[in-house]
Amino acid sequence: MLRLFKVLPVTLATLWSAAALSNPVLDAGFGDNMVLQSGAPLTLSGRAKPATTVTLRLDDRATTAESDANGAFLATLPAQSNSAAPHTLTISDSSGSTTYRNILIGHVFLCGGQSNMELSVDRALDVYNQLRLAADDGIRLLMIPKATAPLPLAQFASPVVWTPATSETVAPFSAACFYMAKALRKKDPATPIGLIHSNWGGSAARAWYDPQGARERHGQAALDQLALYARDPYAAAQAFVPQWFDWWRSQDNGREPWKNPALLDWKPIPQFSFWNEWKGTGLDTNPRANVWLRQTITLTAAQAKGDGSLAIGAIDDLDLTFVNGHPIGYTFGWGVERTYRVPAKHLKPGENTILIAANNMWDTGGFFAGPERLHFTAANGERVPLGADWDYATTSVTDVPPRAPWDANAGIGVMHNAMIAPLGAMTLAGVAWYQGESDAGQPAYDAKLASLFAGWRRQFGPQTRMLVVQLADWGERRPAPAESGWGQLRDEQRRAVAADANAALVTAIDIGEPTDIHPANKNDLGKRLAEAFNGRTLPMPERAVREGTNVTVSFTGIAGALQAQGGPYPLGVELCEPNPGTCRFALASLDGSRMVIAVPQGMTPTRVRYAWADAPVVNLVDGEGMPVPGFGLDIAP
Repeated sequence: MLRLFKVLPVTLATLWSAAALSNPVLDAGFGDNMVLQSGAPLTLSGRAKPATTVTLRLDDRATTAESDANGAFLATLPAQSNSAAPHTLTISDSSGSTTYRNILIGHVFLCGGQSNMELSVDRALDVYNQLRLAADDGIRLLMIPKATAPLPLAQFASPVVWTPATSETVAPFSAACFYMAKALRKKDPATPIGLIHSNWGGSAARAWYDPQGARERHGQAALDQLALYARDPYAAAQAFVPQWFDWWRSQDNGREPWKNPALLDWKPIPQFSFWNEWKGTGLDTNPRANVWLRQTITLTAAQAKGDGSLAIGAIDDLDLTFVNGHPIGYTFGWGVERTYRVPAKHLKPGENTILIAANNMWDTGGFFAGPERLHFTAANGERVPLGADWDYATTSVTDVPPRAPWDANAGIGVMHNAMIAPLGAMTLAGVAWYQGESDAGQPAYDAKLASLFAGWRRQFGPQTRMLVVQLADWGERRPAPAESGWGQLRDEQRRAVAADANAALVTAIDIGEPTDIHPANKNDLGKRLAEAFNGRTLPMPERAVREGTNVTVSFTGIAGALQAQGGPYPLGVELCEPNPGTCRFALASLDGSRMVIAVPQGMTPTRVRYAWADAPVVNLVDGEGMPVPGFGLDIAP
């Protein structure tokens, strides 16, 4: 996953203040050059003078709305027709007015997920020609800045603007999203397209839940912890760390190194850097580890008086930091700068011990930047550098610690709060979602998608069509059937879509690159997304039935007839008995929209699987070359 980013600090100061508004405005996702959705009642949300009448005028069509006590308003205009001619929208109340210009009316899409949706046009295939031909005033782009927040915000971390598609604006934009728009425009040049890029490499699905989805999935207690974190990060850490203490004791035979650091075998760090660079320590060859880091600073009586703050730079990936045995902060995020409040009760004149329990679960671990970022600041303003001469201690603990509700990549709703909520109640045509790599191996991705679908429709309207990209093939090619977290997640993606009346699955299982988790062929993927939005029925398994000595799988959405590319048989077809480890490859023949699998002698299969591997080799397509997605089906008697 893409890893280089900086989390922008978000505070309550970034919330709208109705009292500070001189004129009424729409919410942060609206602006000059935007595209408004056609064909459905048009919802517009914003802020105005509290408890007043707001008039919204789109050209010669007007409506009114009443703002609430906080100044929020929600207005609805009748459904609009597609239009590539520029329109003007004016919002006014008794305090003044704001005008939005050069507005088009067409289809608006949110493109979200993790690094494969984030992957930009300038990293995809055929970049020279694509950028040369990218300019299209009928495609408008909105890039959302990366940020997280424990509570929903009304503004983004930095201002956003809608821009027409040019070679310059398209280059850093989501390739899958842009190529979807290009395909839509090719088929229907009269309909403008608005694209919203809101992605974060490595993000977990739960980071994108809206508050109601977060409550339904994780309970009110998690939301209460997030609200506490917004008010007082130190207090939130105190409420959370008992979980970490219990986890550590269970992993380390009951030991508590934060109370007795002498339990650990301390050594000077070889250099101030990622621990991957510490030659001969074992961390250079196996950096996925839990490592303790230690430093001692000497404070005067004046420096130890009053609350201080401890800046420890960025720790890759996760830290729990202690001062004199007391936990003061807990953060996940490999590029996140940590500054923790240290209550005076945890400080003392003389020597003070700082411990960092750091975990790395992928790639580089430990200190992210130089030692100049690490320092203690006393209440009187005096700064004490922490220096570069730390000690470290390795451990036998290999599991990943529990994650706090506010952490950067898997915090509950934290990306929705900062990167989706500020869009406001905008009417959308659809959401294109490419995410799941970070959730592979975890249960119930179909339930997660159901929560995400519901949250987007609460914000963007019930008409919003959900387009889900089934994960591409990546990882080790295997010659025999095996369990696969990616295979399981792909099937859960399929089931979530099958359960939703206005959703479509678009598989990338045949256009991945086994040695690169970020395959470059987003060009074809975008075309498939466009076809799915336009209602092209895509291949989907329907039912598996035992018929004598065969198992027959029927499919929907098959154009023409099923075909096995490059050979007489479809590859990757498995039959499984109930017990684990019983799956076997099986020969199958194709008959129109059916696949007929011969049951091996002596086997009583209960389930059929196709392409059930992290990086399967696949060749099953319909008559137009559209691939069949990976799936698992129970066999009906």
